[in-house]
Amino acid sequence: MVAIQTSDSSTAAQDAAFSAEVREWLDENLNGEFRELCGLGGPGREHEAHDERLAWDRHLAAAGWTCLGWPKEYGGREATVAQQVIFHEEYAKANAPARVSHVGEELLGPTLLAFGTQAQKDRFLPGVRNVSELWCQGYSEPGAGSDLAAVSTSAHLDGDEWSINGQKIWTSLAHVADWCFVIARTEKGSVRHKGLSYLLVPMNQPGIEVRPIIQLTGTSEFNEVFFDNARAAADLVVGEPGEGWRIAMGTLAFERGVSTLGQQIRFARELADIEALARRTGAAEDPLIADRIDRAWVGLRVMRAHAMRTMATAAVDDSGQASVSKLLWANWHRGLGELAMAVLGPKGLIADDNDDLNEWQRMYLFTRADTIYGGSNEVQRNIISERVLGLPREAR
Repeated sequence: MVAIQTSDSSTAAQDAAFSAEVREWLDENLNGEFRELCGLGGPGREHEAHDERLAWDRHLAAAGWTCLGWPKEYGGREATVAQQVIFHEEYAKANAPARVSHVGEELLGPTLLAFGTQAQKDRFLPGVRNVSELWCQGYSEPGAGSDLAAVSTSAHLDGDEWSINGQKIWTSLAHVADWCFVIARTEKGSVRHKGLSYLLVPMNQPGIEVRPIIQLTGTSEFNEVFFDNARAAADLVVGEPGEGWRIAMGTLAFERGVSTLGQQIRFARELADIEALARRTGAAEDPLIADRIDRAWVGLRVMRAHAMRTMATAAVDDSGQASVSKLLWANWHRGLGELAMAVLGPKGLIADDNDDLNEWQRMYLFTRADTIYGGSNEVQRNIISERVLGLPREAR
């Protein structure tokens, strides 16, 4: 069970009981049709058994295991932060399949709870909770990748609808999403953080075209999304028009919340597998490899310590701490991909007879992007220097 501070023995007992309940349910339900899904999905592998993993997500929802921290009035359990951490860690320990609905549950849902109108909550939260509607995130653009404030996708009110024009890129799972939350410039002539709005846009309409991007791994979970007079109802703006930057920063803070503890469990499993591979191949006898494995273990503990320290105290819009978290895990995981290739040695340069990649080759190639997507290292360091350390702003 997660080692998190509790206020009294009663709380500790409740958390222990909750942990046992999660484990028991996963043991009973990761069987039959769902057993074969264990370990499937996740970054670089979203193409694996998509429909079957979607069925699993809906099975979770039917049993009340989605949106745990939400208020009960919206279908949640009002689980404490400790209990949410417990669930994510137990889920990862069970090697349960990666969630198809994570964008809606972990990003859009909490954003609406914090900033949405009552009508927006009533309309969209049930679909997120029961996994009947899938979401994608319309942030990055060809000219505004990590620099979100430079977006040029525009929107203006045309009667009782927003008319949206522009392009988004690196949009994960846009090809299977029903809705997209889009950052668009709604004030003509505005620059940088001002004049942006956070719009909820239906994907299934003539004004939207989704084009897949083939990655180094040969898969295409990322997409380009083109908006050509796409439409969204006038009331589908979260917050007030022009408040999009504040809402977007809130979403990013939620993105780096309790689920990161489950991510670290998966990282720990990957590290353990690489260590076992090093022992089998004899690479562990190399003192340089052994040192890199030890350093990876230490880095994982540092990530956990940082997450546990900031989990309960970080503000909704605390983008500085979120940037520290992103910088830590992205560089650690990219380094793990490099370590895997070092353990494989020259064999790591060769695909199999069908030109298919093994899991370590796929990890190495996909983790090249870890320090870019979701905000590049350079942008994260600027945010930390300016908003956490109070250093002078970079000249622009």
